Amino acid sequence: QVQLVESGGGLAQPGGSLRLSCAASGSIHRIFTMGWYRQIPGKQRDLVAMITSSGSTGYADSVKGRFTISRDNAKNTVYLQMDSLKPEDTAVYYCYANVIPQGKVNTLEVRGQGTLVTVSS
Repeated sequence: QVQLVESGGGLAQPGGSLRLSCAASGSIHRIFTMGWYRQIPGKQRDLVAMITSSGSTGYADSVKGRFTISRDNAKNTVYLQMDSLKPEDTAVYYCYANVIPQGKVNTLEVRGQGTLVTVSS
């Protein structure tokens, strides 16, 4: 069993910052790409940012220059630093990881339970 646990969501004012964390735990052989999706109720889920195991990153155009993704491979943790927040960043944020569990050979995508980010004055 592999689990992802997110933390760090909450309320921020426009222009403010929040930092999300997501830690993977369980029987893990290897973690490849990690990243973050977000979803507004009633709308599709959108990829926000991703980071490979070697540190290459990618961002949605809507967050480039404002959000920074990073990871600590020793802690199996991915972070999302969100600066210059806008009301349209309000959503539930889900982390994900592409993982090979211990004793397995196939890669599977594991997702967290989601954390709500609200940007409002």
